[in-house]
Amino acid sequence: MAALCESFTLRGPGPGGGGPGLCLEPGPGRDLVLLTERGRAATLFKISDQKPLGCWSVKHGQILTCPVVCNFETHEFIAVHDDKVLRIWKNEDINLDKAFKATLSADVYRIHSLPQAGPVVLFQGGAARTLDVLLEAPQQEIENLISAEVIRWSGAFMEGQQPVLIFTTEKDGNFFVYVQKPKLSSLHKYKLEQQKSAKPLCFTAHITNQTVTLLCLYSNDSVYQVLIPLQQDTEEEEKVKEEILSKSLLLKLSVSGAVLKGTSLVVVDKDHVAVLGSLAASGNKPKEYLTVWNTKFQTLQTSKELPLGTSGQLWCYEEKFFLFHGRVLTVILYKCETSSLAAAVGKLKDSQTLDVSSFVNWNTLEDEEQVVSFQSQQSVALKGESRMNLRSRRSTVAEQSGTLSVGQLLLKLKNASTYVLETELRQLMAKAPTPDLQATIGCVVTALIDRCKRNPKYYPQTFLQEIVETRNLSYSLCPDLMAVALEKKDMHLLQICLERFPDIPEEITYACLKAFLSMSEEYLKSIDVNLDSAICYVDVEYDDMGFKTETLENGFSAEMEQDMCDTKIPRESRSDGESCPVGLRKAALLNAVLHSAYTETFLLPHLKNLPPQQAVLFLRYLYYLYVKCSEKVNTTLPGVRSPTINQIMDWMCLLLDAQFTVMAMLPEAKDLVSNLHRFVRAQVRFYSELNKMEGSLRELQRLNLLRESQTYSIEVLEII
Repeated sequence: MAALCESFTLRGPGPGGGGPGLCLEPGPGRDLVLLTERGRAATLFKISDQKPLGCWSVKHGQILTCPVVCNFETHEFIAVHDDKVLRIWKNEDINLDKAFKATLSADVYRIHSLPQAGPVVLFQGGAARTLDVLLEAPQQEIENLISAEVIRWSGAFMEGQQPVLIFTTEKDGNFFVYVQKPKLSSLHKYKLEQQKSAKPLCFTAHITNQTVTLLCLYSNDSVYQVLIPLQQDTEEEEKVKEEILSKSLLLKLSVSGAVLKGTSLVVVDKDHVAVLGSLAASGNKPKEYLTVWNTKFQTLQTSKELPLGTSGQLWCYEEKFFLFHGRVLTVILYKCETSSLAAAVGKLKDSQTLDVSSFVNWNTLEDEEQVVSFQSQQSVALKGESRMNLRSRRSTVAEQSGTLSVGQLLLKLKNASTYVLETELRQLMAKAPTPDLQATIGCVVTALIDRCKRNPKYYPQTFLQEIVETRNLSYSLCPDLMAVALEKKDMHLLQICLERFPDIPEEITYACLKAFLSMSEEYLKSIDVNLDSAICYVDVEYDDMGFKTETLENGFSAEMEQDMCDTKIPRESRSDGESCPVGLRKAALLNAVLHSAYTETFLLPHLKNLPPQQAVLFLRYLYYLYVKCSEKVNTTLPGVRSPTINQIMDWMCLLLDAQFTVMAMLPEAKDLVSNLHRFVRAQVRFYSELNKMEGSLRELQRLNLLRESQTYSIEVLEII
């Protein structure tokens, strides 16, 4: 039996979205994957945190010509750019130009890496070398074994202690299969049986019991199976021979009379395959689906509609499907059990109870047979519900909550009243056992967000803020929370999340920044915001009556000066660094953004989309903070969770990098950048003078230590 479970986003929309130029490979751990993007860069993702751990890109003019892979023995990364240039680097390396480089004598098709063996390099001419052998002599001659043939697919597998390389080629409409053992220098060539009205679209394979099972997805909406026995080669010589391989029909991709037009095929286990494709019913627009099939009984086990479309690519690692849904890289969890006839026809009852899940989806829960029965009982009870029996129903739910699992209880409360829902959820969090506490809270938040989506008028602002403030949550436990808060313009909740969540994607951080900058000061007066991070140093606040109040510095304020001179000083005439360019509430919100964690490589593309006026306003505020920090000897702003000098400088540099052209061309930005330049230059000179004095001050300290304590003298020293 197979079932698709919850899904989540691993990477948000990139500059180019999803497409054929992207490829996914397993990383140096079970929870890591490598994404190679359109010949430009490779990114290492941690799946459970939904965060990138590193990104490496080639310089302008270079192109990654095959997917980046990981050497599982050394935990190094291997890439090929411009067909022949091999690069090897470690996770801590940043600049690929300084990484190990070797220029090869032939064009590389792909590198395959296996956990139990070293990487194997497959060349476009069909020859293969292990990486160790290749690095001994990078310029060694590479033979061409497939003249005039083009490689269409390749895969690497382990048979015993030997790596086995399998690849398919095409020439004049004929398809060939090669089975190669690089360490034994053996090569076997086969010709695939032709079919008049159809041709192969994609391939996948697996090895069991000394037999290669090659699965072929054909254009006639069918999956065929080809069995290739592995030859026992003992002599170290090439054995190239051509045999005709016959194929057998494994699956006919037909669902209730409609045909699934497959684009990608992967092996799930020995009895299941997954097919990504579009299903076109008569008279309806085609819809894309991810489907899982039982090959033993030729039945469709489960499917998931993908309304935003896909790139046609599908990967499968560690019980997870990876695909591009729309423009985002999506991870779909699945479970597969031992194949049986009862499971294949959907008659096997699930004996497992629903457990706590960090991602709860009502539709997923409804697929479970036990939960469906609970839901039917609940719907019957709700039909006759009135205010008279509401209290008794609440007591019934409370009694059953002790025996139901978290998933079952949440589904039972799906249509309950707001008061009942929040009361039961508070009790659920209070009673949750310590090991499952975080997952339970994630379920609670997801349940609340799900109701917000179904009922736009419902938004438990106070309850959500209470949960986020009192519980150690993360973005990955409740990925839709901040999106709903942005939609509802809940600035206070966004502020709390930015300050507390350690794993917020850069796309969401940018969305919060843009929302904060776009909010008017008048609107912000009406909302509740935590001001602790800004109230101690922001010198101007506009209150509800429209009066302006300023903090006194050394017993003096600009308002007193205006009274004495009987002249109003316009705000615009002041220097950019003297007064805060934003109100107190907006300053507190922007401080929350400055505290959020980010990766520069992934935040920079989003900041380039920031509207020019908002970019200038944000830079004015950062400049104001920079001046305020420089006024203090310890360069530390007062207050709770106030930005540090390093955070201010990092964001200022990042914003200038992203908006350099705007700052250079926009008239209102020129004075700001010029003032910033003069201020930084003055500080550099000041610290340079301090450095010059450092030697003299140390010498004075040494002389004081040598001088006898009993003597008394007055000396005048001139420091030049």
